[in-house]
Amino acid sequence: MALFKKRTAGKPGEWYYCLKHRKVEEGPECPALDRFGPYGSRAEAERAMETAAERNLEWETDPRW
Repeated sequence: MALFKKRTAGKPGEWYYCLKHRKVEEGPECPALDRFGPYGSRAEAERAMETAAERNLEWETDPRW
């Protein structure tokens, strides 16, 4: 018998972008390792990859690094 069960973290009403399935999901469907979020709305979650790309570009072009 396992002492600790693996459960997905998240709540219904929170939106995530699943990296494994490349889709938006509501609540705890996939493990936290495979997703971005939580986001406040489905629309924000749909832009997850664009947001990540924008943040990566900001980081890569930051002269402090």
